[in-house]
Formats: sequence, structure tokens, C-alpha cells
Amino acid sequence: MNATTTRTRKIASIIDKRRPLALKIERVEANLNFLSSALRNLDDHRHDLLKGVDDSNVTTGLQEIDLAKIQSSIAAELEALGKLKVRFCRDTLNIGVVGRARQGKSRLLQSLTGLTAAEIPDGDRQHCTGVRSTIYHNPNVDTYGEVWFHSERSFLDEIITPYYEKLNLGAKPIAIEEFATKPLPPLPKNLPGYAEPGAMYEHLSKYHTYLEKYRHLLRKLSPSRISRNEIREYVAQDTPDGHRVFFNYLAVREVKIVCNFPNADVGQIALVDMPGLGDTGVGDEERLMRTLGQDVDAVLFVRMPKSSGDYWADVDVRLYDTARAALVDLPMELWSLMVLNQTGADSKNGDNSNNCQDLAGDIANKRINVSECVTANCAIPQEANKVLDQVLDYLAAKITDLDHKYAFSCQQRLIQLQGDVNAELEKASKALDQGTGGERGNALFEIKFKEVWKDLTNGLEGLLQHLRQKREEVDTDFKAQVEDALEACRNDTGIPSIAEIEERNNIEKSYAISYAKYLNEIRAHLSKHFLSLDQGLKRSLDRVKSQVAEVLIEKGRLGGLTEAREAEFIKAIALQIPTQLIPGQASQLKFGFELLAEFELSYRGLVQHRIRQHLDVLTPNEPTTLQLSHSPSAQQVLSNLHKSQKEAVYKCENALEELLCEPSQSAFAIVEEFLDRIFRAVDMDIEWRLFLQEVRSQVWGEFQQLGEQTRLRSEWLNSVFLATAANQSDLMEFLK
Repeated sequence: MNATTTRTRKIASIIDKRRPLALKIERVEANLNFLSSALRNLDDHRHDLLKGVDDSNVTTGLQEIDLAKIQSSIAAELEALGKLKVRFCRDTLNIGVVGRARQGKSRLLQSLTGLTAAEIPDGDRQHCTGVRSTIYHNPNVDTYGEVWFHSERSFLDEIITPYYEKLNLGAKPIAIEEFATKPLPPLPKNLPGYAEPGAMYEHLSKYHTYLEKYRHLLRKLSPSRISRNEIREYVAQDTPDGHRVFFNYLAVREVKIVCNFPNADVGQIALVDMPGLGDTGVGDEERLMRTLGQDVDAVLFVRMPKSSGDYWADVDVRLYDTARAALVDLPMELWSLMVLNQTGADSKNGDNSNNCQDLAGDIANKRINVSECVTANCAIPQEANKVLDQVLDYLAAKITDLDHKYAFSCQQRLIQLQGDVNAELEKASKALDQGTGGERGNALFEIKFKEVWKDLTNGLEGLLQHLRQKREEVDTDFKAQVEDALEACRNDTGIPSIAEIEERNNIEKSYAISYAKYLNEIRAHLSKHFLSLDQGLKRSLDRVKSQVAEVLIEKGRLGGLTEAREAEFIKAIALQIPTQLIPGQASQLKFGFELLAEFELSYRGLVQHRIRQHLDVLTPNEPTTLQLSHSPSAQQVLSNLHKSQKEAVYKCENALEELLCEPSQSAFAIVEEFLDRIFRAVDMDIEWRLFLQEVRSQVWGEFQQLGEQTRLRSEWLNSVFLATAANQSDLMEFLK
């Protein structure tokens, strides 16, 4: 495997390894957005408190909290993370080609891509290139282009509005029709400078004068695929012979060109062609910075020294500084290379080799720091491709380290951001403690909470001890219901009369068949009476729930939270407890109340299976069932039915007597479980404290006088809790 193939595979591997990092960055962005939302909520409450609190100590503390600065930092970090995510999502390594106009930048791109002046405009007169284009290598397709157009809105916002602001032209047009029909405002005479504002105004005039030639493109869907022969009229300002007849580029945001590079082993790369700087188009530098900061992995600066003598001018330094400012997280010298475009004696520029040497020797003195400064004739493909090979080898060896440096810089700022947020939240948590009213309120709450905690725990523990002592005793509600059911079984047997038996026998033509059917009917009739035991079990459990509710109301002072009483009180309180009291943890307090509210005793679950086995004497063909003689009669059928039904009732009565303590035992068990959940689990005193803090004005009359201030304070503390929880989320996940 040769070195070029190895490099190609390495670049592909680097691109594949970047994608998981993009997913991690998405999670970090989500965490930052969550934090920003929590801080906005906190700031809203801060403003409410400033309007509703008249304590100077509190207002001073609130005014010292600077959340606007934090939000600005979060916005900046989200922007930086967005650039980093775009970098890691790309399918290519992108090399940006940057230079002032007429330095040979387009010739270099032609040499590297095999394209011609028809697709990559060049010229030695005025600016040719009008828009940014990105050129992708694909060996399997014929050359084509894809064009992304401005919408009418983005055209006004991104292209036209900056001219109005820069040149102080007054109210900007808010619709494309307004821009088309109204004349441009005159250029103010008091603008500093003379030539530059005038040149900028001429640029704006061009957009205005020729609007009807390209306006239709602002409504065209993007991307729009174009053939190779159409590319120039969307990226250039003029024809190859220099006639300015193209205006489509004025509506174009960017162009993508796909072609087969002469060097087939370059791998997954793209070349980003920026319009030559040095013109006076407003926003050119901003667009350059945005492209370099987000869409480029390495930069090729192109500079063609004059043969008559040249030097590093201020415009060169400014161009470098502009590019350097595009990505402050990554030093420019680590991802840039200077190409000095050498021309021969037969060129229009003449032989500039000596001046190339002079500029190469003097570049460091101008603090134009790049990884390397190379000299190459950009018009000769072999020399241009040596430069490209050099850049690709450098990227293959260094890009992973560069990515890590870039990400690490973001991570360090996020760590600092978390610290800054913590500092502001610390102020927020103490802000209300500065007021005398807040101090009294806090002290009063602590006193009241301790009283309730003592009374409530003692009250419920006392109830539990009472239930413990009674758990082996017969439950009176259940016993009464059992006695009613047995009485019904004895008085309402469902047994037929002699006449009814004779009538059925005439129909069935068999006492045996009639007898079997009567057994089933009497068993069904008997078991139906026991269904009423559900009522006794419910009364028994509701009585215990009501006892718990009474303690919660009397000792826990919770009666003011709901009008519901007795067993329904437990359910009503369960609904009022938040799903989370401690951020990030499901509320154990809510779970405990729900557990007790939803617990039920039922005949089907507790009793039925123990009753059914004693009904076998009323089931035909069972060994314990009384059988008829060989010569049965209606009287024998009646006698057997009476005996079997009486025996079944007797056995059921004995079985039920063994169950009369079950409700007492279940009541004790569920109340003990309830206390385990709401008192004895970890951090339950914290959950009670947070819950009672929220509802304290409903629990204690003393807090009702705090009124609106109490509500605002409670909301403030909750907002601080939420913001603190959001700031504890992992903001540095993408480097793990």
C-alpha cells in the first residue's frame, strides 16, 4: 500500500471518527439550552421580586445577580459548539483558499481541480468571482453544480441591510417590493472617509439597478442543479472575455461544484473558494470569517508578489488578522499555509522569483504565522498538486490533534461557564436571606416544621402501635359483614319446593338430571351472598385510612390543603405532592401516599379462593357430593339439597372464622409500609421540608400574611433549585 493510499484511508478514518463527537455535542447543546431556559425562568422571578419586595437588603442582593452576562456567554458557547458540530458532521476535510483579488487564487484552484475558467473565473482586470463555491472531488460523476439561492428575506437581511447600516442610509427596506420600487436614499455627506463609502454605495446601487435581472431567483427552490456549462453565470460577474453581463450571482448564497480532481488519490476533501478580498462589498469579511470558522479545516493563503518589487502590505496583515479572528479556539499557525505564487518571465506579472524569496524571508517579521510558507507556480498543475499533497499529509498527521485542541478549548470555557453560573446561583440562593422579612419567615418556618415533624411522627407512630396491638383481633366491620352474609345463606337458600322438583322432573324425564342442575344453581346462589364481603373489607380499610387521615390533619396540619376528608384525603394529598421534590429524584413522599391511597382489600383477592373449596358438596359428580338412590324421588332430591347446602354453609362459616383477623393484619402492614415510605426512607425529612415549604401558607395561618411575597419567594427558591440542577448536567461530555 503506497503512502498516498494510506493517507486517503487515514482521512476517511478521521471523518468517520468525528461523527460520534457530533452526537455528543448535540447532548451538550441540549444541556446548555436547558440551563439557559432555567436561568431565564430565574431571571423572570428576579424581576417579579424586584417589583414585589420593598426590603432594600433583598433588592440590593437581587440587583447584584448578573444573569444577562451568563446568558450572553451561553449564547457564545452555543455558537462555538455549533461550529464544532458542523466541523465534525462533514463528510470531507475542507481546505479554504483565501487571498486578495488577482493573486492567482483561481489559477491554483483550476490546477488542483482540473476545472477551467468557465467554472472558476479568473482575470487580470476587475474582480471576477462573485460568490463562494465549494469544490468536491468525486471520481464517479461528470462535472455539475448545485446552487443555493437567497430567499427574499435572507437577501434583505444578509445582503442589503448591512449596506443601510454601514452607510447610515436610514430605514432599511422591509420587503423586496419596497427595495425594488423606491429609489436608494442619498449617501450622507457627513460619513467619515470619501472613496470607500462611495465605492460601497456603488455596490448597493448595483444590487438595486439590476434587481429585475435576478429577482426571480430569490423565489427559486434550493439547491438547484446546473450543468457544467452553466456554472460560470452563477458564480462570476463577467464572461471569460471580461464583459459584465452576469447578474445571477447577486442572488446566490453559495455554489457546490462536483468534479473529478486530476489527483485521484486525494480522498474525501473539498476546496472552498472564497471571493477575492480587497473589493468594497459590505459583509465580505464577515462571510469570510463565518466560512473559515465553520466550514474549513485548513487555510491556503495565496499571495502573488509583483515582479517589479513587493512587500507585505497592511492589507495582507489585515487579511491574516481577519482570518485569524475567525476561530480563536485554534491558533491560525496550526491550520494554515502561505502559498507564494511564483510567475515566470513569460507571464503578465513577469519573473517574481526573487520577490517570492524576499517575502518568504520576511513573513515572520510581519507576524503572519503559518505552519509553512511555500513557493509554487499556481498555474502549473504539478506544482499546485505538490502543495495540495503537502497540505493533505499535514492534515492526515495533525487534524486529530487539531480537533482535540479545538474541542478542549471549548471544554475549558464551559468549565469556566459552570463556575460563573455557580457563583451567580450562590448569590441567588442567599439573596432573600438578606432581608429581615426573609429571615423571620425562614426562622418561623423552621420552628413550625420542627413542631409538625414531631407531632406527625409521634401521631402516626402511635397509630401504628395501636394497630400492632390489634392486628390479631377480629375486625368488627368484616365480622359483621360475614354474619350478614351467613344469615342470608341460611334464609335465602334458593332450594326449590317439592312441586318445583316434580315439575322439572317431568321436563327432564330424570331426577338425576334435575338434581345435578339444582346443585349448580344452589351453589351459584350461595356464592353470590359472599360477594357482599367486599363491602365489609372496604369499610375496614377505609376506617384505617380515615384514622391515618385524622392524624395527618390534626397533627400534620394538612387539612387546609384539600376539602376531602377520611379515606379520600389520602388520595387528594397524593395528587398535590410534586413528582419530584429533590431535583432529579422521583418523590418517595408522593409514592408513599399513592401506595396507601391505592391499596384495597377485596373478597376476590383475600377470601374467594378459600370459600370455593368448601362448595364442592354442591358440585355434581364430586366425591363429597350426596348421591341419589337407584329409585329417587322428589322428596329425596329436596332432602339432599337441604343437607348439602347446610353443610356448605357450615364449612364456609368455619373457614371465614379463620379470616376474621386478616383485615386487622393487612391494616397494620399497609400503615407500617406507609410510614417506612414517608418517614424512614433516605432524605424523607428533606422531601417533607420542601413540600411544606411550598404549601406553608395553607398549612400555617401565620404565613398567609406574607401573601404575594411568600409566593414569589417560593417560586424563587424553586427556580434556584432548577437552575442549580441544570448547571450540574454534564457540559463537557463530548471529550469523554
